[in-house]
Order: sequence, then C-alpha cells, then structure tokens
Amino acid sequence: MEEESELVTGEAVVLDLRVAKLASRGVAMLLDVLVQGALLVGAIMLVVFALPVDDASLGVTLILVLFVLVMIGYPVIFETLTRGKSLGKLALGLRVVRTDGGPIRFRHALTRALAGFFVDFWALGFLGAVAVIVSLTSSNGRRVGDFLAGTVVIRERVPDSGQAGIMMPPGLEPWAAQLDLSRLPDELALAVRQYLARYTELRLEAAEALGYGLAQQVAERIGTPVPPGMPLWAYLSAVLAERRNRDHVRAMAAAPAPQPVAPHSGYGPAYPQPYPAPQPFAPQPGYGAAYPAPQPYGAPVGSWPPAAPPPPAPMPGASSAEPPTAPRPAQPESAPPPVENPFTPPS
Repeated sequence: MEEESELVTGEAVVLDLRVAKLASRGVAMLLDVLVQGALLVGAIMLVVFALPVDDASLGVTLILVLFVLVMIGYPVIFETLTRGKSLGKLALGLRVVRTDGGPIRFRHALTRALAGFFVDFWALGFLGAVAVIVSLTSSNGRRVGDFLAGTVVIRERVPDSGQAGIMMPPGLEPWAAQLDLSRLPDELALAVRQYLARYTELRLEAAEALGYGLAQQVAERIGTPVPPGMPLWAYLSAVLAERRNRDHVRAMAAAPAPQPVAPHSGYGPAYPQPYPAPQPFAPQPGYGAAYPAPQPYGAPVGSWPPAAPPPPAPMPGASSAEPPTAPRPAQPESAPPPVENPFTPPS
C-alpha cells in the first residue's frame, strides 16, 4: 500500500511525496527478476553453445560472473540512465529519488544494487527476508540499500495539484515566450513546483537560499540567467507557467479531431430515401376538353373581319315585345330668384 509522506530537505523544505510501500515494490521487483532471469538464461545459453569450453571449472566461473553482472549490472544501468527507473518500476509508475527529492546518480544506483544483492535479497539464503523485514519496520518503506544510498522509492503517477496554481507573473509573458525549455528536466521542474507551493511556509533565509539554488540550476539548463532586479520566485514561476502552457498547446495539437456524428436511420444524407418517378399530368374531367388543340403554323384562321357576335339571350321573365327603356337622367332644378337683403345699408 502507499501513503503520503513528508520528506524534509536540508534547506527545511517539506516535500509531499507518495512513498511506495512493500506491495508495489514487491510487484516491481518480481517483474525485474523475471527480466533478469531471461537475460541470465540467454547468457548461459550463449556460453554453453556459442562458446564451448573444455574446462568445467572455467564454465562454472563464467556462469557465476554472468550471474553477478546480470543481477547487479541490470539495476545499475537502468536506474542510472533513466534517473531511478527499472523496467519493473517503469511498469508500476515508481521512481527512486534521493531523500531530498532530487534524481539519483550512478553512485546511488550502485550502492542500492550492491546492498540489494549481498544484504537485502540474497544474503544468507533468505531470498529477500531482510528487505521485507526492514521495509515493514521503516516509515517510508526503505530497505537496507535505500538507507545506505540515501534514497527512497516514490510513486510518480499521482494527481498534479500544484501545477494548476502556478500563474504567470504580469508583464513576463513576452520574455517567457522566448525561453528554450526543451532541456528542462521533469525532476527539476518538480522540485521548483514544490518550492513554489511551500514558498510562503518557509523561513525567509531558507526560501532565498533554496530559491537561489533552484534558479541557478534552471538557468544552467535553459541558458537564460535571472534578469537583474527580478525576484527569484517570479523567475521560477514564469519558467514553469510557460512550460505548462506549451505542454497544453502540444497536447491540444496532438488530440484527434472530433469525428462527425453519424445520423440515425432514416435521417440525413447518409440514408437517401427513394422518391417515385414523376407521373404525367392527367387532366381532370370537365377541364381541358373545352379548349381545342392549337393549330399548326400557317393554317387558315378564317375570314376578316370576324363575324359579329350573336345578340345576347333575353333575360328570363322579360317581355320580348318592347325592349326595356333606360331610365332618364335627373334634371337639375332651376335656381330661385335672388332675394334683396333688407339689412343692406342705404347708399
């Protein structure tokens, strides 16, 4: 099982790391043992068949040498090149780091491998009993090799709670956009993020000392020193915020384009429906028969002028003896004679 653990660095910085305990480390160790066994069988087959020797003692010596090289060289090479990961740890998301949270180097990997071979796993034929007992009694799940090398195994696949809170200092966007962050390692970025998350909880002297050391490491990797007058926290915050923004842009660019949703059956152009062929127009009864077909061009059209139309038929009920007379228009009445105004003053 794993649990949260606080590791205190030499600069009084508290790091919240998820320490890997016996269960996950045991599974990673089992995977590594399987890989080592496959390598060892291949090496023995190479010695026996490809390089036959007549002396039996020489053959046994070569097999013992190969056994030691595989059991020690395998973890040393992988943990040195990958900064704390073997194939088993890589599969389970584990990493070996120093107790101050920094990446391990060759001497740490060699110390862990030698202690693991001669003390933890193969000492006195206990086949890992020493490592199990020491790991169960340790608060951070460390074995003898971890105590001798000053290391601890942590889980890397944890939710990132601190990176989202890192903001770009105002006015530093154009300056940060010109930085070369391709050589900034993840381990150093993790240390800077932990430092910025705990900045307000540190003593002023410890915060300045640790910030100066981290800023020097970052400047060495990105090739841009701290500008004069810029606070260390602002420099580190701008670097991490710009790194996060670029990672977000790359992730968005690598994301596949959304696919169009296929319409349901019977809807849309993906499912064309057959339409019936147009039928010729059939005239309805009572329409079209009263209109004769058009005559061809040049056919006689009759005499000119055309014959007078027949008189209209009489209205029903009217007498045929005398045609009805039209009403006379009303005559205007004659104007009355003018009347003398009796109130006209005399001349």
